[in-house]
Amino acid sequence: MTENDVDHKRRHFLTVATVVTGVVGIGFASIPFLSSLKPSARAQALGAPVEVPIGSLQPGELIRVLWRGRLVFVLRRTEEMLASLSDNTGDLKDPNSEEKDQQPIYATNEYRSVKPEFLVVEGSCTHLGCAPLEDFEIRPAENWNGGFFCPCHGSKFDLAGRVYNGVPAPTNLRIPPHRFVRDDLILIGQDTGAA
Repeated sequence: MTENDVDHKRRHFLTVATVVTGVVGIGFASIPFLSSLKPSARAQALGAPVEVPIGSLQPGELIRVLWRGRLVFVLRRTEEMLASLSDNTGDLKDPNSEEKDQQPIYATNEYRSVKPEFLVVEGSCTHLGCAPLEDFEIRPAENWNGGFFCPCHGSKFDLAGRVYNGVPAPTNLRIPPHRFVRDDLILIGQDTGAA
């Protein structure tokens, strides 16, 4: 072996090692760049639908979820809660949900829902945007069949999110677009198409 052969093999090894190191370096350098092309978690949260598992939700229970930065209540109503909805229609501003922008067409009914048992409603008072509290205890002496109460200014809503007369809130609680993907899963933020 001559000295020239050793230099040639050494040069070839160094060239291959440099190319491999460069390719690996470019690969690692491109990961942050490619990741920056994905929408941020905040952007995804602002527009993405939210899946809500309801299989373990018991009658009378309420869960809270965030969708597009808004609080959404999912209430599984009992038979008694559903029966009480027709008892107080005379006390409500909009008992038939005639205000068009308050709910999707499929929720324009007595229950304001796709399935009567489940109420999906934005947890934001239509007066000033406060978060109403749930108060499901029926108190006939107070003319209260259960519902939501806004402690800030006293607005009251029934178990379908319909606003009472004589309170500051001008309209019913909003119903967000939603659909049932399965019997035990609701998709909030999308009412058509595949999940």
